[in-house]
Amino acid sequence: MEQKLIIRQLGIRDYQKTWHEMQEFTDNRTDKSADEIWLVQHPSVFTQGQAGKAEHLLRSTAIPVVQSDRGGQITYHGIGQQIMYVLIDIKRLKTQERDISVRQLVSALEQSVINTLADYGIESYAKADAPGVYIDGKKICSLGLRIRRGCSFHGLALNINMDLEPFHSINPCGYAGLEMAQLADFVSPQEADCGKVSPKLVEHFVTILGYNKQQIFNIKE
Repeated sequence: MEQKLIIRQLGIRDYQKTWHEMQEFTDNRTDKSADEIWLVQHPSVFTQGQAGKAEHLLRSTAIPVVQSDRGGQITYHGIGQQIMYVLIDIKRLKTQERDISVRQLVSALEQSVINTLADYGIESYAKADAPGVYIDGKKICSLGLRIRRGCSFHGLALNINMDLEPFHSINPCGYAGLEMAQLADFVSPQEADCGKVSPKLVEHFVTILGYNKQQIFNIKE
């Protein structure tokens, strides 16, 4: 039986509040719980991955630093960055002839961004040794996942039209000197809008994973 997919439009939400809600959702979900995608923007915050190293925060700022349980090193979230959290029962997908591993889920996230950028005529690519999406050596999208009880949470952060300056206070994703990019570098300000980009991103992601589009429900909170 096809499981429905719920897409929640959360607007602007505090990082820690959203993160704890993801944990609670994952801990309490059952085999019958629908998978969910959460679309959100966070006020300025640095988040440090589970194995993150303190030296990748290069200087103290007024921006809070949160120790998270996702994979990866340190990154920055701010208004104008589209975040897509994927709360997916991976083990259930394996029983529905859509065999998927964690690596395949990462690839699906990366490919959804690559396909979205291609909609704007932008050529981008993923790297096997450094998860995320890149344009001419600059990183435009960061990824970090956590798997608990066979289910994923956290997801991707795609830079749309934001202040990139805080990235200079860190080694983004643990890479010294890594430059960041955003959609606004390549398209008009009218096109570089989270509300316009997120439907394309979701559409590509659900297509790649093979969700039945008749079972997808959008909820604005």
